[in-house]
Amino acid sequence: MVQLSLVLPRQPDERWQLAKQMGVEQAVVHPLEVGDDKTHWSYDDLLGTKNWLEDAGLEFAVLEGSVPISDRIRLGLDGRDEDIAEFKGFLRDCGDLGIPVVCYDWMAGVRWARTEAHVESRGGSLTTGYDNAKMGTGPGTDAADVTREQVWDAIEYFLTEVVPVAEEAGVKLGLHPDDPPRESVGDIPRIANSVENYDRVLDIYDSEYNGVTFCQGNFAAMGVDVPETIRHFGEKINFAHFRDVAGDADRFVETWHDDGPTDMQAAMDAFVDAGFDGPMRPDHVPTMAGEDNSNPGYHTKGRLFAIGYMRGLLESAEGTVGAAQETAEATEGGA
Repeated sequence: MVQLSLVLPRQPDERWQLAKQMGVEQAVVHPLEVGDDKTHWSYDDLLGTKNWLEDAGLEFAVLEGSVPISDRIRLGLDGRDEDIAEFKGFLRDCGDLGIPVVCYDWMAGVRWARTEAHVESRGGSLTTGYDNAKMGTGPGTDAADVTREQVWDAIEYFLTEVVPVAEEAGVKLGLHPDDPPRESVGDIPRIANSVENYDRVLDIYDSEYNGVTFCQGNFAAMGVDVPETIRHFGEKINFAHFRDVAGDADRFVETWHDDGPTDMQAAMDAFVDAGFDGPMRPDHVPTMAGEDNSNPGYHTKGRLFAIGYMRGLLESAEGTVGAAQETAEATEGGA
């Protein structure tokens, strides 16, 4: 079944208590809450975080974003073998400690891109937005003259090297979509930007350990039918971000979870119907009254709202899908 989770800091504060009060038992450790742009984890770093969480009755369910994958790996540049060796060691450490999911991305250079962080929404709340017309060009010298096939070759090389290690370690990988899911950002080609490209990534190494982080807002920005796409990937989804956007990959704004164009109940129904049993967290929430917007998308009050909303959708989905399955079984039994 769907496991509701929250991004939490590495050491205890009131957000840990709030998570427990809301019935959330799974933690996602993310660089936006680590306190720095941490990408190099020692075994002791991971063990210390796991111990803190378990002492509070929380499971270290996902390590997201802050993983040791360099642009040398993403672009197939000199030195990638040394960096991949480090990533393999990191996966083995995660496996030894029982950390079940690692979320990674294939965005070189700019990575997550936003051009606006103060878009006014309901009741004066603030969300983020992206407008490609406002983006500059040129992410840096290392990415000059990068071709799309070079990026494809790089991810094929990476997955062929690391998925067998992930299988041995028991750590599932989930590729996060490009954000925004454009053909390029800052002149660097992007590939995790369509259902067809995801199918190609999954075919590189067919394994439950080579999977998808289904970030719902990014798939919505691709223009796909979100519930249909959830069912399409099904058991290949290893982690999910529940959010919505208004617009497309060229220009969009984040929305409240209950106020975007996607049918969020249909999306939750699809997760349950597809048998998704991994962690799902709210993502990119509005900044609400009394919050300073210093960490856009990741303040506390919006996440409290989102978890409550998601729990209601999940209870409805489990009831609806369960009833449908019982009806189908009864029909088959009487046939």
